[in-house]
Amino acid sequence: MKYAMVGHGRMGRAVDAQASERGHERVAVVDRHTPPDRVAGADVAFEFTVAEAAETNLLALVGCGVPVVCGTTGWAPSATLREALEASGGSVVFAPNFSVGVNLFFRIVDHAARLIATLGLHDPFIQEAHHRGKLDAPSGTARRLASIVLDADRRLQRVQEGNPAGALPADTLQISSTRAGAEPGAHLVGFDGAHDLLTLQHRARGREGFALGAVLAAEWLGRDAQPGWHTFESVLNEILANGGDREL
Repeated sequence: MKYAMVGHGRMGRAVDAQASERGHERVAVVDRHTPPDRVAGADVAFEFTVAEAAETNLLALVGCGVPVVCGTTGWAPSATLREALEASGGSVVFAPNFSVGVNLFFRIVDHAARLIATLGLHDPFIQEAHHRGKLDAPSGTARRLASIVLDADRRLQRVQEGNPAGALPADTLQISSTRAGAEPGAHLVGFDGAHDLLTLQHRARGREGFALGAVLAAEWLGRDAQPGWHTFESVLNEILANGGDREL
């Protein structure tokens, strides 16, 4: 697979390393000083930049006819982007987190939150921590976890990011964020009750797991993807369906 890298920060370099290890060839690096049309000839492009640039980059990449794996968080696709994707017949895999472990964690949290909500004895909350240099807070992963918990628990209607001005309303799920040191990523979903506390946690050991998932998504785009906007769910479904037959 020939690939282009749009953005070459810490995540871009980690994706580079994983892609090279799996035998893929980088044919272009695009940054703020180079035009996206340099990706012509690539089988896929990885887009890991900043929220302010993501949509512009994806519009350019889709216009070049290149499938995209996008891991930039802190933004949401506009109707214009979705229309351009549909018109071009292109494919994008977008995820707040490409780690296979995190995406399994999403499913575990969904199952647990539904079980716990049935009894209504515990109050959910989310805590996340990342290195000081992370640009968005809460993380895209924490926001995804919040949407899972809200969907599972009818008592909850909204999310509080950070500390409220006063008491937290009963229908509100809180996400708290910490930015310090070199933490690559830790997410905890807790369920606090009068008699006990239940917690589920995912903690990354480094960026390699996120990068591997992005490369797996690119391989899936080249092998099985239909045109349109995809999440990592489709990639994970194939991995699980194959029962580990495909080498990770």
